[in-house]
Amino acid sequence: MTTVVFLVRHGVHDQLQGRLCGRAAGVRLGEAGLAQADAAGRRLAGEGVEVVHTSPLERTRQTAERIAGACGVALQNEEALMEIDFGEWNGRTFESLEPEPSWRVWNSARDLARPPSGETMLEVQARLAGWLERTVRSGARVVAAVSHADVIKAAVGLATGLSMRCHDRFEISPGSITTLVAADGLLKLHALNEVPHG
Repeated sequence: MTTVVFLVRHGVHDQLQGRLCGRAAGVRLGEAGLAQADAAGRRLAGEGVEVVHTSPLERTRQTAERIAGACGVALQNEEALMEIDFGEWNGRTFESLEPEPSWRVWNSARDLARPPSGETMLEVQARLAGWLERTVRSGARVVAAVSHADVIKAAVGLATGLSMRCHDRFEISPGSITTLVAADGLLKLHALNEVPHG
């Protein structure tokens, strides 16, 4: 059996450039982000999506609600799709993080680094691998999953074998769709960072 997984990054919000929102509460989409969510919904409406899974954070849930509505399917919270736990960095401004050596290590050696009191990219990949296995075993054929940039990058790493040290060599844009296909025990990357229009 083949399972198609459309990984959608949440739409843009007004704090995207200013701080590391991480798991901070109260980060919601503005008009531009809602428009991106609607565009993703229109793009996926004809794909036979059976269910929409979402990280439980507000910005992902807002995006997922639009997609589930466009596809006419149920919406389910999924903890495995949650943003990376940035620990002590959650909610910090990028400006305040720049001088910290551990922040520079995180951005240059993400395959090895751990945010203070947070989780590693390998731990993120482990939870995603478990979720993907459960999704395939459930018999689902087409699933949409709304998550966060680094989490989707971790999933791309699972499919391609790419080290997370290379995380900055490709982009996962707000509102974009990355497509994975699981078949015959293999996970393949079919499309990366597709940005729907209109």
